[in-house]
This record gives sequence, structure tokens and C-alpha cells, in this order.
Amino acid sequence: MFPELPVFPGIGTLVNIVAVLFGTVIGVGVGHRLSQRTRDVLTDGLGLVTLLIAATSAVSIADPAWASAVGESAPMLIVLGSLLLGGILGSLLRVEDRLEGFGGWLQRRLRARSGSAGDAGSTGGGADRARFIEGFVTSSLVFCAGPLTILGSINDGLGNGADQLYLKSALDGFASVAFAASLGWGVGASVVAILVVQGSLTALGAALGDVLPDAHVASMTTVGGLLLVGVALRLLRIKRLPVGDLLPALVLAPVLTAVVVAVR
Repeated sequence: MFPELPVFPGIGTLVNIVAVLFGTVIGVGVGHRLSQRTRDVLTDGLGLVTLLIAATSAVSIADPAWASAVGESAPMLIVLGSLLLGGILGSLLRVEDRLEGFGGWLQRRLRARSGSAGDAGSTGGGADRARFIEGFVTSSLVFCAGPLTILGSINDGLGNGADQLYLKSALDGFASVAFAASLGWGVGASVVAILVVQGSLTALGAALGDVLPDAHVASMTTVGGLLLVGVALRLLRIKRLPVGDLLPALVLAPVLTAVVVAVR
């Protein structure tokens, strides 16, 4: 299905990063030729596609392995508990603010390196900064909260191949073209988040081996799908949910699943 590439843990993440950067360059080049109305339509289209991806992930709540491990009614409660506890933890840690702060810092560093730091005080500087941060935060959440991120990275680390991440790279590459056409260079900066998140999961897979039960994977996939719904609502300009503050729920979902399995 995919061309033969050198096989080593992390190759999938490397391909993903290249695809996003390549897509960003194309998107920024095309974006200057598009009207604001067209950019908004592209963003709306991405929001709808993100909703579709979210729906395909969230249906994992009906995964038979998960229901068998924790009971028929427990998955919904686990998801609820993960989001509530994760939201509390994320807001206390100010994850969303830190993501936006990192995006702003990254933009300033890139602007300084390009020799255009003096433009930051101009009238358009504030708007450019907000656009860069929104591009970084939104694309980071989209590219890192989906099920392919979790499953693909762990499988890559386990030595089962990186086909899932190759598929994700193709999807992210096309998405980054549309994102960058609307949101600019901040989309390319999301490769930092991809490197950290997918690199960590790949390392985790390599360290733990094939020990992650299907029920735990289903819990992360379901919560990831709901987080993507929040991202879609942001893209569609319906409500700007602090999805970053909910990210700890991804970790808490398998933890709560393990607790329920132990107690049962």
C-alpha cells in the first residue's frame, strides 16, 4: 500500500513531520492568492471533516473488548470521569494557556531568526501573532489527538510497522495545506507537538512491548474522538472550547479503565 521505507522506530513520526511541513509550504503559498471568504470556507470544510474523524473515533465507546473488561455501563462513566478529572487537572496546570504561550514564543523566535522582529510592533503584528498561535494550537490538537496518533505511534514503537502513521501522514499533509492556507505558518510549527507526542508514544511502545490491552486503547480512542469534536467546534467558530485543558483526559482514560478492571 505504501512505498518501502527504512524500518526503524520513529520513521512514521519523521514522515509525518515532513508531510506537515511540505503541506504547510504549499498552503502558505496558495493562501496568499485566496480571499478571506475562501479561507473561511476551507476552515469550515476542515471542521466538518474533523467532526467525521471524531465520530469514527468516538464510536469506540461501544468496543466489545472494553465493555467486556469493565462492564456494559462503565465505558460512558469512564469517559465522563476522564473528561471531568482531566479538565480539572488541565485547567490547574493551564495547559491551554501554556500551549498558546509556547506558540507565541515560537513565533517570536522564528520572526527574530528571519530578521523581521521589528515588524512585531506594527498594526498587523498582533493579528499575525494571534493567527500564528491559532494555527499552532488548532493544528497541534488535530494532528495529535486522534486515534492514529496513539495506535500508530505505539505500533511503530512495538516494531509492528508504521503503516498507520504513513496513512496519518498523508491525511495530515493534505489537512496542513488547507490549514496553512487559512491559518499560516503556525501550522508548520505544530511539528514540534507531533515530535513530542508521537515520539513519546513510540518510545513508550518500544519500552513496554505489546502489553496495552484493547480496552485501554479503546478508552483513549473514544476520549480522543471527543476532544476532536471540541477542535471541530473551534474550527467552525461555534464555540472556542479550551481543548488543551482537556488533554490530560487522554492519559486518565486508560488509568480509570485499569482501576475499574482491578476493582471488578
